[in-house]
Amino acid sequence: MSGGNSLKFLQERQARGLYGFLVMVCIWQTFFLGICGIWHGDQIRHVLTQRELAASSYLLEQDVLPTVVAAAWNHTEVTEAGSVLLAQIGHTEQGQGFLLQLMGQTSGPFLLTLLTGGILSAAVLLLGAGFFLQKRELAYEEAERIVTGYAEERFTEHLPMGETGAVYRLYNKVEQLALSLQAKSETERRAREFLRDMISDISHQLKTPLAALTMYMEIMAQEADREETVRRFTEKSMRSLERMEQLILSLLKMARLDTGNIVFEKRQCYAQELVSQAVMELSERAAREGKTILQEGSPEEMVCCDPAWTKEALGNLVKNALDHTSTGGAIQIVWQRSPALMRLSVKDDGCGILPEDIHHIFKRFYRSRQADDRQGVGLGLSLAKRIVEEQGGSLSVESRLGEGSVFRISFPLSG
Repeated sequence: MSGGNSLKFLQERQARGLYGFLVMVCIWQTFFLGICGIWHGDQIRHVLTQRELAASSYLLEQDVLPTVVAAAWNHTEVTEAGSVLLAQIGHTEQGQGFLLQLMGQTSGPFLLTLLTGGILSAAVLLLGAGFFLQKRELAYEEAERIVTGYAEERFTEHLPMGETGAVYRLYNKVEQLALSLQAKSETERRAREFLRDMISDISHQLKTPLAALTMYMEIMAQEADREETVRRFTEKSMRSLERMEQLILSLLKMARLDTGNIVFEKRQCYAQELVSQAVMELSERAAREGKTILQEGSPEEMVCCDPAWTKEALGNLVKNALDHTSTGGAIQIVWQRSPALMRLSVKDDGCGILPEDIHHIFKRFYRSRQADDRQGVGLGLSLAKRIVEEQGGSLSVESRLGEGSVFRISFPLSG
């Protein structure tokens, strides 16, 4: 194992703290033992000095010449006579009476001091390690609680981040997994809500035309011999079926937009061609209802958009205009360039929009009090706004009650 790998545990702050604490305790213990050794040496020197003083004093009291006493303490040779004398009084390597006395005078306090220092060092080490382990255990319990919350889809709390070390690298990986789990959980929740709302919307919106169809069938069955009645209610049935078809198609398109499955393929296309294709299928209806669709703008103007989906949005605006325009009325579609935008406007001279409705008309399934049974299902304007805004454009409206309305689609020239 290389030196770098062997010290990787020091990357964690808590491990560095514990390791530094142990180093400080070891330094303190070494210093303490050195002080004790110095003190013990001083005690031995003190005892030996006292013995020399005592022996010298005794010899001088016995009228031994000072020069002889001094020579005795400085003498280093061992003679047989000296050895015999010391043996007679018990001062030998076997007897060690004097050394035992010396040890008794110095070793007891020294050993007591060492024992006290060892106990204190052990206590400090145990308390420090216990504090560290307890703190780490609490941190792991907190992490366990947070991770358990992740498993139960609670993401209000997060693991501690911003530190170094193996534990925090593990926390970082767990946080990444938690973010993925949160995103997946949120996607599933939105999908469930979307499916629930879609089913509720479909069932609610189909209820009225289905009830009307049932009633029309019952009337035609009861008055099958009356040709005029059958013809009239057949026309009503066809309108209800058309409304149901329009509702289902609009809901499917809205569902594709809501789930993000649409990829808009924007490109430059001629505005005149775009408008002509958008109103092509509505011209027959306009003629049947005695209404006029007019187009105005330069044939050379280009607009950057997804042609297929933008035609859908334009068509919905024209349908809305036809729904709110009386016989003999006109719908005018104008395209023009400004310094920064390309605008496509749909203007009608119909009934206009009530002031209290104008802020709600783009809401899904919203229908004003002016709506009658021949008008749409309340999805066209909402769908048109979503299509335009998903391409980076905007859809706005101006209206005067009794004078008509103008819907404006604006796309940036940069595309």
